Order: sequence, then structure tokens, then C-alpha cells
Amino acid sequence: MLNTDWDIVVVGAGAAGLLAAIRAAECGRRVLVLEKNRKPGVKILMSGGTRCNVTQATDERGIIAAYGPPGRFLHSALAALGVQDTIDLFEAEGVALKVEETGKIFPVSNKALDVLDALLKRLRRTDATLALEEPVNDLQPESPGFMLTTPRRVVSATCVILTTGGKSYPGSGTTGDGYAFTARFGHTIVPPRPALVPITVDAPWVTELRGVTLPDVGLRVMEEKEVLQGARGSMLFAHFGLTGPVVLDLSRVVSGHARPRSLGLEMDFLPTWKEADLDEHLRVETAASGKKQLAAVLMTFLPRRLCDVLLPQAGLPADRKAAALSRPDRARLVACLKRLSLPVSGTLGFGKAEVTAGGVALAEVDSRTMQSKLVPNLYIAGELLDLDGPIGGYNFQAAWSTGWLAGGASAKVGQPPAE
Repeated sequence: MLNTDWDIVVVGAGAAGLLAAIRAAECGRRVLVLEKNRKPGVKILMSGGTRCNVTQATDERGIIAAYGPPGRFLHSALAALGVQDTIDLFEAEGVALKVEETGKIFPVSNKALDVLDALLKRLRRTDATLALEEPVNDLQPESPGFMLTTPRRVVSATCVILTTGGKSYPGSGTTGDGYAFTARFGHTIVPPRPALVPITVDAPWVTELRGVTLPDVGLRVMEEKEVLQGARGSMLFAHFGLTGPVVLDLSRVVSGHARPRSLGLEMDFLPTWKEADLDEHLRVETAASGKKQLAAVLMTFLPRRLCDVLLPQAGLPADRKAAALSRPDRARLVACLKRLSLPVSGTLGFGKAEVTAGGVALAEVDSRTMQSKLVPNLYIAGELLDLDGPIGGYNFQAAWSTGWLAGGASAKVGQPPAE
């Protein structure tokens, strides 16, 4: 077995790993990147429907706020590589970016491959070595650094940066390898669970609506009468249940619940309307619509397929005439449009999750450097950390920034202090 000394070994060539390697190598360190897949950046290529949502059109405070209280962990990482820095990095490599209405930033080409190619092009300009199809089978401390065993060789390194990802999209190679390594070193692993994942429901009528998209829906996760979390955005009906941005953003509540089948989803199909105003509007419109079908009146708000399915949910026949709508019937219809409840069965799991919630406990990682507080010269970045944000490029920004910070901080190990 070949034994080669490196300053820094990066384990995992995803978003965080590539940024860490680029940064460390550009600081003049000898860097080896070990990737178990045949290709680097597989999850980058899969993300955003193969378009790659690079980041969000906000500032550093906006990124931090989107994560809630855990967002404070990102202060130093975003100071090292902020949103505009990220945009500048990709555009400097020839990737033109665009901002969509949702604030999501994508390549103008709509090709995730352009994002990955830009990173690999920059990595190739350094002296870093990228080794593919070379998983790390073992990682051990070895004074003064670490020893890594792969199927091909034993490698020693002064510093190791773990960027192995979580457990989402296991087909991309993210099968939770980093949890075992970090747990062996004494780190606490917050139980991983799927996040940004479609939600499954126990409502047969939902399957009739597969393919129907609603651009603006209010959604709340309920446990009995308590609201656990709410969100608003676009949604798509599917054969298994619900997906789309608003659903994905709420999914971590479902996947993290001990009894997901005790939960319900309360849907507001017309979030811009107050119930009293909607009731009055329906009263006037149905009175004026004569023999027109009630579903045709509702089509001014919602797709016809949805109207036909919702009327029976309100206890009304699908062919009900508008003029025959009584006050109690109207009340049931308003309740259905504004507060329809769906029983939850679960999620589609890690196989369809965009990110992983849970991971290495943040309290055990120095947010100023991404260095482990338990093991000197061990750095942890990206999705391996217990840090997950909403849909919209937030998770990629955290990966770019924590990887960049880890690469820069590890590059200083063993270097003489600046005068």
C-alpha cells in the first residue's frame, strides 16, 4: 500500500468538499480529495431538477434568519464567503446567473452541469489532487494528524475535512458515512431524518389530482388543534400525496415526529381571502349564476379538476347548481376551501429528500473555523452538520460557505503566524 503525506485530505467531493479543497489548495497547501463515486458533485447535478439552485437573492442576514436560531452558527462562514461572494465566484468562472421570482438563483443555462464544471475548472487550476472511486474505509488519529485507509492505499494527513454529506438522495452516494467517523471520535449525532421531502397522505381523492399545481396555498401541520408549523407557497398534487416548495418546507416537522400518522395537514386553497369575504363573494356569485354549475363558479379561483373533487369533500354533489347553494352549504364550502384537513401518513423518506436534518451537533464544532471541538485538526462542513434550511438555495449557500471556511482555516495549521 502506498503511503503519501498530505497537508489536508478532504473526504467527499460535493458542494462543501469542492469549496474546501479549492480554498485550501489556493492557500498553498497539499490537498487530496477522496470521493467514492465515479464522478464528483453527483448531488449538485441532481439538485433543483438538474438546474442547481446556487443560492438565494438575499444578504447574509437573510440566510441566517431563514435557518432560525441555528442560523447563528453560520455567521463566520458567511463572513468568509457570503451570498455575493458566491455569485462572484461562479460568474468569474463563466457561469451567468439569474434571479427568479422566488428569489432562487440559477444558472442562466438552467444546467447544474455548468455549476459543477466551474468548480472543477477552478480546482484543476490548483495543485489539489482529486481521487475518484476511492472511498475511505477507515479514519484514525495518528500523531500529529490522521491516517486514512482506502481500498487502494493508506494516506496520512495533518488535517482532515469531512464533507461526506448526510443521508438524502442515497443514490448520489450520501449514505451517512460521516456519521460513523465522527461518532467514533466522540461526536454527538443528532438523529438524521429526511427534510425537504414530499409528504404522503391518507386521502384517496388526492390521487385523482396528480399533476395539478397550485401557485399559492397556505398549509399548516396540525396535531389535534395545535399548529406545529405553517407555510405558504406553491404545491403539486402527486399519486402519493403532496409535493412542491410549501410542502417540502414543512416536511421536517412530519419526518421528525414520533407519530406522523397523528398529524394532519390543514389546507387553505385561497390564502388571500378572509373567510367572511369569501362567503359574501360566493353568496353574490352563486345568486347571479342561475343554472350554472357551482364548479364553474369556483373555476374563477381554482383549476376545474380540483373544483370537481373539492365539492364532494364539502358534502356537495359535483354537479350542484350554483343557484341552489344554501347558507349552510355555503358555510361548508368556505370551510373546505379555507380549512380542509388531510390525514398524514409520513414522507417519501431519504430516497426523495433534498437534504438531511440532524447530524453532527453544532455545539461540538467551532463555528469560527469548522474545526471539531473534540478532535484537533478535524474539520466538519456541509450537510454532515446538524443544520438544514428551507428550500430556495439556503442549503447550498451553507455548504459553499462552511466548506470555504473549513478550507481556509485548515490551511493555516502548521503555518507560521503572520507578522
